[in-house]
Amino acid sequence: MFTGLVEAVGRVAALQTTERGLRITIEAPAVAGSAAIGDSIATDGVCLTVVAKNERAFSVEAIGTTLSRTTVSEWTVGRAVNLEQALAAGDRLGGHFVQGHVDGFGTVTNVERAGEHVLLEVEAPEEVMEVTVLHGSITIDGVSLTVNALPSDNALEVALIPHTWENTNLQRLQVGDRVNLEGDMLGRFVIGYLRRQATARTR
Repeated sequence: MFTGLVEAVGRVAALQTTERGLRITIEAPAVAGSAAIGDSIATDGVCLTVVAKNERAFSVEAIGTTLSRTTVSEWTVGRAVNLEQALAAGDRLGGHFVQGHVDGFGTVTNVERAGEHVLLEVEAPEEVMEVTVLHGSITIDGVSLTVNALPSDNALEVALIPHTWENTNLQRLQVGDRVNLEGDMLGRFVIGYLRRQATARTR
């Protein structure tokens, strides 16, 4: 479980194709030093398990399912990635509950400076939009954000404050880029419950 508050931005140092999928080495001294083998780390919003580490870097593996459902398959050496270690019991919950289970891809449709803020508009798939509400939570590449507007039935907008812009990799985004999206966990449970109830009534 995560909160969507990025604690460091790492860089992809190496990529190696394996029989199981893709092994990724990420240089991030701020995270690698305290991580342990077997730990979960949200990497651009994708929950991945540490399989090797040293004081400056750690390695994770992404299997076929992860590669097909996230932007991990598009990563290249040198790419900046948002990192967050798993939430520990008793920690402050500054963002919202994030599982690191990506619901789908989003596509950036607008990046616009608005005073001190940057407005980011993303086209999102139906499974994300149906659990997204105005002023609710959304996770974009592992960053917990508040929905600022819903410009259409298949798009959402967030406002990035200077701290978020300067301390995450969202500043690299351009129109047309794909991002990992995780919809609000509570919204997913509500939608799942309502669907089961509707199915039960039709039997």
